[in-house]
Amino acid sequence: MEMVRIFDTTLRDGEQAPGFSMNTAEKLRLARQLESLGVDIIEAGFPIASQGDFEAVSGVAREVRQSTVAGLARARREDIDAALGALEHAARPRVHVFLATSDLHLKHKLRISRAEALQSIGEMVAYTKTRCPEVEFSAEDASRSDIDFLVQAFTIAVEAGATILNVPDTVGYATPEEYGGLFRTLRARVKERPGVVWSAHCHNDLGVAVANSLAAVQAGARQVECTINGIGERAGNAALEEIAVALAVRPDRYQTGTRLRLNELYATSKLLSEITGVSVPPNKAVVGANAFAHEAGIHQDGILKNPLTYQVISPEAVGVPAHKLVLGKHSGRNALRSRLAELGVVISEDELRECYRQVMALADVKKEITDEDIMRLSGSAPAEASTEGRAKVSDVAV
Repeated sequence: MEMVRIFDTTLRDGEQAPGFSMNTAEKLRLARQLESLGVDIIEAGFPIASQGDFEAVSGVAREVRQSTVAGLARARREDIDAALGALEHAARPRVHVFLATSDLHLKHKLRISRAEALQSIGEMVAYTKTRCPEVEFSAEDASRSDIDFLVQAFTIAVEAGATILNVPDTVGYATPEEYGGLFRTLRARVKERPGVVWSAHCHNDLGVAVANSLAAVQAGARQVECTINGIGERAGNAALEEIAVALAVRPDRYQTGTRLRLNELYATSKLLSEITGVSVPPNKAVVGANAFAHEAGIHQDGILKNPLTYQVISPEAVGVPAHKLVLGKHSGRNALRSRLAELGVVISEDELRECYRQVMALADVKKEITDEDIMRLSGSAPAEASTEGRAKVSDVAV
């Protein structure tokens, strides 16, 4: 089975989102965890952007030994020199050179012609290659670029020495069918050389960044650029944990895998939230609080009999301690019986029936039933447990 390289850009593209800025110490802390997770490439920052970014990339480059460390650079000599300087002590350095290729960006942002863009790509990739063994070229706004011009741009980049060709959906414009088709066309028309890897980089403006990334993998991409928790500019980037689990769960569909240690996913997500102070939504796939939580009685019954009935992967596989059966108004008696047993309470079927009736009545006025509520309603709580201010079954019309 072929492997998909995971290129984590949490420290660069993810950090560019408002509210997610990280200092050097925080970047180093997260970089260590990303290496423990097993990501192939860590994009540590944009060295030319600020002295702080330069120092952060330099610090990550000094410390990380197993993962490749990348620094971003526009197709300008001063950017490339800054990236090379920051990566001086990297065990596995990569300079990531980018230039926009859409007519919209060329005309209104860069104010250069197509010919000038192609010249810059050739010259700057070649210059970088003389000083760094691994060069990635990204055609910014590729998904809105003219396909013939895009073929020219990537052909020149390969000829100049780039071995990773990145096709960004910079503004999240593409659909999965379009994005997968773009990779098939490019791979057919750009003469590939040994060792050249096609890469996907997707934004989530239309909510399909992960779907687009997976479509690219099906079309031959063997590097995916993504972030922890899907953070990034505007609506974010493709979420690393979702891509990783999709590839792990559906090898029949994608015929590829990753080198990630999936059981480090949850810890990595939690660390990022701790550093940034931004929690993930409870319904976030893989790492959200509700990702392995079940309240519906039918689901709880299935989970108790065989977890695969309502989970495509075990929580333990991604580092979540265990699935969670939440007792609420949709729960069933089997879930209540299971929770009572976990609490060391054994009651008769008649007692269980009455306890369940009271739990359901309480659930109509309370969002979630606690262990304390269950113990009290089962008659197993100490007398002092029913204190003023706590929900009691006597408060409920039954």
